[in-house]
Amino acid sequence: MERREFMKKSLLYSGGIMLSGIPLGASPLRKDTNDIIRVGIVGFSDRCRSSLIPAFMNHNKELGFEIVAVSDIWSRRREEAVAFFKSKYNINVKTFRNNEELYESKMCDAVIISTADFQHATHLVEAVKAGCDAYCEKPFAETMADARMALKIAKDSGRVIQIGSQRRSAPNYQAAYDYIQSGKFGPVTMVEMCWNVNQPGRWRRPALVAECREEDTDWKRYLINRPYEPWDPRKYLEYRLFWPYSSGIPGQWMSHQIDTVHWFTGLAHPRSVAANGGIYCWKDGRRNYDTLTAVMDYGPEGSTDGFQVLYTSRMHNAAGGTKELYFSNGGTLNLDTNQVTAEGGMEAKYAKEMGMEANLLDTFTLPSVSVSTEANMGGDPMTSLHMRNWMTCVRARNVKTNAPVQAGYNHSIATIMCNAAVRTGEKVTFDETTQEIMAGGKPFQPFENI
Repeated sequence: MERREFMKKSLLYSGGIMLSGIPLGASPLRKDTNDIIRVGIVGFSDRCRSSLIPAFMNHNKELGFEIVAVSDIWSRRREEAVAFFKSKYNINVKTFRNNEELYESKMCDAVIISTADFQHATHLVEAVKAGCDAYCEKPFAETMADARMALKIAKDSGRVIQIGSQRRSAPNYQAAYDYIQSGKFGPVTMVEMCWNVNQPGRWRRPALVAECREEDTDWKRYLINRPYEPWDPRKYLEYRLFWPYSSGIPGQWMSHQIDTVHWFTGLAHPRSVAANGGIYCWKDGRRNYDTLTAVMDYGPEGSTDGFQVLYTSRMHNAAGGTKELYFSNGGTLNLDTNQVTAEGGMEAKYAKEMGMEANLLDTFTLPSVSVSTEANMGGDPMTSLHMRNWMTCVRARNVKTNAPVQAGYNHSIATIMCNAAVRTGEKVTFDETTQEIMAGGKPFQPFENI
């Protein structure tokens, strides 16, 4: 209750953005103007300019941060970054052609990483090796090899890392966590999640693709550790549509929602995943599915206890939008309506037949913060809260951010299991000893049959 009251008192919005929320236990902020924390942008992406940078700029003056540099391998993005910061914030930023140049400059104390999905783990490793704290967009990784590498190096670095799972900083999700942890909800018996849109242009950039030339960027650097393919501006700019540069639905959307399952229940990953999907509507040359359904089994290893998560997503009909429903024998926790109700709970007339008591939850209302499926999330208060949490932790040297690197590793296990299941047609499991995804009795080979 103390935490809940704190969150209520902290909700001081200005234009929909929370302006307080220093982590409990954080040391007082240092106001010395010579102690400015210098931040670099790694990847001047659409997500970065529309949401991450505005979220940062909501708090930078108060907390003593400034953006000083941008690293991007495409010359056009570097030029856009200079114009963007000058016109919007009257800031002069220095640009770099790649991360090696950025870190060699010693200009930055911290970075915000917003590059292609498959690059996040590698770019996080580069940042912490250079001694920088990092805000790193999700998904944390798209292969277990990348995930294991980044987890070990990031944990050993002692740097302050926030994974971009912004639900963890939202007051409604924090209240839901507190409620489930209190025991009042009872054991979770089922979770249903969906993320549905009907946007033909989602993840498409046709006009920009037509203007993107190989000589203006660095295709070899872009590929990092992925199998070589000839230059393709679609795979560079529309990477979310093409495995192995993104898993699409699992990495982009499921990574957000499945993270709440791990957080609320304390379980690190599914015991098994079965999935199916296809490209049923958008026949535009993409390799990632526009429709996906996954069934995940969660619970302690070797136990019959647990629950099931049903995850569905479609990109050709928006009915249902984004929903996250948690069920117990006593009722439902709905993170769309932000209500806990007795809906579906065991009623007296059915309990009596078995000599049992009714099990119906009392209605409980969570703080109201909605989740949008729109591409432009610039007005999203969750991102502002999440960015502020990272910034205050950097300032206080508190490595316990709301979404630590282990949370990113765990959501990656789930999303990679889903991707493996849908691509192989096998029911997949996770080997705790080797930290490998197992499909058909052998480790999943992510680059086979691309």
